[in-house]
Amino acid sequence: MTDKQKILVVDDDLEMAEVLKDFLTEEGFAVFVANRGSDALKLAEEENFALAITDMKMPQMSGMQLLKKIKNIDPNIEVIMITAFGSIETAIEAVKQGAYHYITKPFKMNEILLTIRKALEKRNLQIENLELRNEIERKYSFFNIIGKSPAMQKVFEMIKVVSQNNSNVVIYGASGTGKELVAKAIHYNGKRKNRPFVPINCTAIPEGLLESELFGHAKGAFTGAVGSKQGLFEKANKGTLFLDEIGDMGLGLQAKLLRVLQDKVIRPVGSLQTINVDVRIIAATNKNLEEEVEKQRFREDLYYRLNVIPIHIPPLNERREDIPLLINHFLKKIEEEQGIKKEISDEAVRVLTTHDWKGNVRELENAIERAVMLSRKNILEPDDFQISESSSGFNFSYFLKQKLPLEDFEKKYIDAVLKEVGGNKQKAAEILGISSRTLYRKEKRYNISNKDKE
Repeated sequence: MTDKQKILVVDDDLEMAEVLKDFLTEEGFAVFVANRGSDALKLAEEENFALAITDMKMPQMSGMQLLKKIKNIDPNIEVIMITAFGSIETAIEAVKQGAYHYITKPFKMNEILLTIRKALEKRNLQIENLELRNEIERKYSFFNIIGKSPAMQKVFEMIKVVSQNNSNVVIYGASGTGKELVAKAIHYNGKRKNRPFVPINCTAIPEGLLESELFGHAKGAFTGAVGSKQGLFEKANKGTLFLDEIGDMGLGLQAKLLRVLQDKVIRPVGSLQTINVDVRIIAATNKNLEEEVEKQRFREDLYYRLNVIPIHIPPLNERREDIPLLINHFLKKIEEEQGIKKEISDEAVRVLTTHDWKGNVRELENAIERAVMLSRKNILEPDDFQISESSSGFNFSYFLKQKLPLEDFEKKYIDAVLKEVGGNKQKAAEILGISSRTLYRKEKRYNISNKDKE
């Protein structure tokens, strides 16, 4: 037997409140009554209401004020306003503020029952969609790494296996693909999770300073070394050292790193003493280290020491099916961190999914955050993003995977060609191999607007 859905009735007219309570109780709802706004708020904090019915005009606290406060307690409560004929404008304003609907007095019980059922249906659908989105994110995420594509599922499997041993790992991927997230997932899912995770970007520090940063230095080791300093290897002892962009490390420092991997001992700059270290190395690069070895820019012996287990993260353009998941993840993240809730239209998702993301996941996240911060709309549309469909290009492989009908494919291709030539129909017709008249007919048939292409 399922629990009865709870309804809160708020009306300073005691007789009206009781009539509603009796009627809705007979219809199978659990009904609570409050005759003042303050009493209603107390009940809203104590009970999990699916819906509230409130009179618009009440002493001390109006229905509009109550609406705002109830929504602050639980945004998922649907609210139906009861109003006299003369205050319909106020009721319409209440709908704009988040009320589901309004009923004018006098009303029939069947009328309000129909409105209640529709409101509850909407609420239940929203909750189901939210639960589905959360379930999808749980299923296709791993330590904040999102992906349902076969390539990312393979990465997840590699993380699970690699995290249970101490082998050195090299993570390959373009800038913005999330290499450090993968490194953290390996560390925090493994045996060293309670020990330090120490990251360093090998390109962010000059070669001369990188050695002392990694191995530490003794007092007086060089000009400015007024005291001894612990290196990152020591700080990461018993934990993990993440060497980002290791492909840019100089050959001289590569030799010293190799000795540490072989002997598990470091010697701070300017010191004669050695220090034993137990550190797992996870390296990352956007370069092909095998090619760098052939070009003698990376030591072959270090390559084999590090490249015990390689993990390849695909660029975002090769896993477009993950983009809608990532969009929802970033919108939820912004809502949790900054308290700004936005939704996104299907058309905007389509535009973002076909866009050429050269900066990968990082660029996508920045684009979404920028749109959320600058847009005044509750639902983000394509024009809220500082990208155009022409920059998205016509991605043949993506549309092939979508198994679109021929008409949809033709429409998209014609649209892309028109944008490419700046709306010049003669040039577009030449590229498409059709007459200008045929192009005109197809534009009209597919409702292709030419305003934004010129």
